[in-house]
Amino acid sequence: MQKTTTSTNTQTVTQTETQGHKRRIGLYGGTFNPIHTSHLIVADQVGNALGLDEVLFLPDVIPPHVDQKSTIEPQLRIDMIQLAIEGNPLFGIELAEVKRGGISYTFDTIAELKQAHPENDYYFIIGGDMVEYLPKWHRIDELAKMITFVGVRRPGYQPKSKYPVIWVDAPLIDISSTDIRNRVQCGQSIRYLVPDKVATFIKEHRLYLE
Repeated sequence: MQKTTTSTNTQTVTQTETQGHKRRIGLYGGTFNPIHTSHLIVADQVGNALGLDEVLFLPDVIPPHVDQKSTIEPQLRIDMIQLAIEGNPLFGIELAEVKRGGISYTFDTIAELKQAHPENDYYFIIGGDMVEYLPKWHRIDELAKMITFVGVRRPGYQPKSKYPVIWVDAPLIDISSTDIRNRVQCGQSIRYLVPDKVATFIKEHRLYLE
């Protein structure tokens, strides 16, 4: 039986996989425009630290918590995710928000997934900076009872919240999708910022040039 040590709020706890038949599924939401190396590192570190059965990348359509921004069509982002996660059996993709369309409220997504998959327990992965925004999330009090939040520690942000959060350390790689798009537009290299197959896909489909 595998044990992993993490921290919840400010206390250290030891977690043991004793869920029985319940599958422990990580959900990592985002626009992934495009997916990059930092996304993959966080997902892999969290999945292994918590002994999750699977970590599913959850591409959104219209994120409710940031200023609306134009993104490329969902299928292109999905294709890049599929290329990026090849070779890691821990990873998968959940398309609930893309199929539903509209504003991607996490509450609606989790309610849908729990009804469809009562055999799963869900762990929702967010950056330490996003933990501060939890009080503003749609129906957050109900949502907090439905899932376990996993916060990835970030410098400058306190590992605390009024809501239960499991905190996990992961290597801090300062890469952003915005920077990648800007580099592509300026003709700069994005090698090692994204997997090679994603870089090739971006070039072949002439993405982010405008």
